[in-house]
Amino acid sequence: MNNAENMTLTPNLIALQNLIDVVAKLRSPEGGCPWDLEQTPETLIPYILEEAYEVVDAIRSGDQKAIVDELGDLLLQVILQAQIASETQQFSIADVANNITEKLIRRHPHVFGDVEVNSVEEVRQNWEEIKANEQGETPETQNLSSKLSRYARQLPPLMAGMKISKKAAAIGFEWDNVEGVWDKFDEEVGEFKEAIQGTDKEHQQAELGDILFVLINLARWHDLDPYMGLHETNHRFIQRLSKLEEACDRPFSEYSLEELDALWQQAKAILAKK
Repeated sequence: MNNAENMTLTPNLIALQNLIDVVAKLRSPEGGCPWDLEQTPETLIPYILEEAYEVVDAIRSGDQKAIVDELGDLLLQVILQAQIASETQQFSIADVANNITEKLIRRHPHVFGDVEVNSVEEVRQNWEEIKANEQGETPETQNLSSKLSRYARQLPPLMAGMKISKKAAAIGFEWDNVEGVWDKFDEEVGEFKEAIQGTDKEHQQAELGDILFVLINLARWHDLDPYMGLHETNHRFIQRLSKLEEACDRPFSEYSLEELDALWQQAKAILAKK
């Protein structure tokens, strides 16, 4: 590494070390923070998820200050997990960094080795093959259900559903045409309506899940992103509700359903013009 690269990296390394030192101080039994000292890897899980979603929201907003702030919050969670593990000699932040560095080098032989690729698809295929080999598997022996189980455990349900749907379709577990998917949707809606007539909540939940999974498949067939679809709908609902609130001069409970619906339609029309 040349001197120019060293000068570029030094401020980054100093900043990271400062953060590591601050987290270590927060976790110190002598003069540390009682809240930080109470935390375990498990108690921090909700914060990891929350911070990850807040990073995504900041990136979508394009607000650079917010992106820096939220990435810092997410980085804190990584440092905290490593600090807690290091206190019982399980692993350190250096182990975390070294592991991902080695993984990136291993899985990019077209950059760090002599493998040649001609497309992004070839890069993806190489990545999957190397990953399978690391796990003691080959593309021929790799158990698809085990892979899909990992998606179900590790990803939010909507994202997991899309990945599972795509992987199953890739091996031929697929409808002949989109009309078959629509027929399945109608079938599942009917089964859900029937389940709702009963009292078995577990069965009702299962039928609701079936509807959602078929909807995910419909999204895949039409090259749509169900995660983004729901994300945008949530935001539209909040925007319309905000407009409705602006138009109200008394509590919602004092309006009739017809009056609220009229105000809702008015809010939709106003926002549609923007």
